[in-house]
Amino acid sequence: MKLQNLIHILVGIVCIGSLPNARAVVPPPDGGYLNFTTAEGTKALFSLTTGSANTAVGWFSLFSDTTGSFNTATGAGALLFNTADQNTAFGAAALLFNTTGINNTAVGTTALLHNTIAEENTATGAFALSSNTEGDFNTATGAFALSFNTTGVRNTATGDSALFSNTTGDHNTANGNAALVTNTSGNRNTATGASALFGNSTGASNTAEGVRALFSNTSGAQNTANGHEALLNNTTGNANTAIGAGAFPISTTGSRNIALGAGAGISVTTASDVICIGAFGDNTDNSCYIGHIFGVTSSAGMPVLINADNRLGTTTSSRRFKEKIKPMGTASGALFSLTPVAFRYKKEIDPAGISQFGLVAEDVEKVNPDLVVRDKEGKPYSVRYDQVNAMLLNEFLKEHRKNEQQESKLEEQEAKIARQEQQIEALTAGLQKVSAQLEASKPAPRVVENNP
Repeated sequence: MKLQNLIHILVGIVCIGSLPNARAVVPPPDGGYLNFTTAEGTKALFSLTTGSANTAVGWFSLFSDTTGSFNTATGAGALLFNTADQNTAFGAAALLFNTTGINNTAVGTTALLHNTIAEENTATGAFALSSNTEGDFNTATGAFALSFNTTGVRNTATGDSALFSNTTGDHNTANGNAALVTNTSGNRNTATGASALFGNSTGASNTAEGVRALFSNTSGAQNTANGHEALLNNTTGNANTAIGAGAFPISTTGSRNIALGAGAGISVTTASDVICIGAFGDNTDNSCYIGHIFGVTSSAGMPVLINADNRLGTTTSSRRFKEKIKPMGTASGALFSLTPVAFRYKKEIDPAGISQFGLVAEDVEKVNPDLVVRDKEGKPYSVRYDQVNAMLLNEFLKEHRKNEQQESKLEEQEAKIARQEQQIEALTAGLQKVSAQLEASKPAPRVVENNP
């Protein structure tokens, strides 16, 4: 509101008070002066010339003000050096050194003590913003809140000693006892909870919600901790996200880690790029742990796949999603050139050294490049075993059809042989009958008598 408007309002109030029926206090109030000025105390408003609507109560309060208006100072030395407008100070030495700063509010002993030219600051509590000199748009609520801030701007501190050590840091928000208490020059931090971001000094763009969340952080940046003691021991790690009470409690220097769930990531100390969802995890870079999957049966599910861009998904077999469908034909013949091997993974991958069976991606690439999964650099990384299985099915069906054809031919041959055997049996029977008839038709043998 402009000063002229405020003056008009005050004039209106005075006119109302001057009406014939208005009642006055007898005796008149002590300390009332022209231009809506009130002064009470040794040398209060001592230098005032043309300033109006000022109120000074206390030893040397508003002592240096000459033309400044709409200031209120209550307390010994409050606004002692002020010459500007629209400042409010309640408490001994509140806004003591303010000269040209405007729209400041200080409530508490030495609140905004050293403010000189800064504007639109609000300090409520003993020693709140007491060191501020040129920082603008700060709000401190609580004893010693933003106590050492000098030139930092747009900070908000609510709670005893919140942002206590901040000097030049900007755009910080601290809600809670000792939240961001040691921050000095870190910017854009948000701490909600007692001792949240307690040890942060220069770290920037951190968000901590919960008692002692990001408690030990010093220079780590872009971390998000939500939950009691989440990321408790992080010091210099960057871009970590921990959601859940005690998530990543002992991680110190790791970066780009993600934990979801109470106690998630409890085994991670210095590793980076670790994801723990409902799992303790391990101190291994570039790893992902998800709880409540192993040992749980999903009878009607399907396998989940992941590509080189870390995108999860499944395969579909519906005709709706396919085109250029044709029989596999002889493409599966490449399987006969593959060489299955037995092997063990290197110790850094599998310390237990469990025996494995499978294929070598580089060898498979030489046979059929389409059977290889590649990494982001295009190098062979794994084998598309699902495609190998489909090719095996094709070869199995081809052999099955061959066997069916061979069995059909064999059955035909057996039937033919059976027919031939029946014919042979019929012929044999006929021959035997003819032989019998021939034997029967032969004349009886004659007996020749030889007479001597």
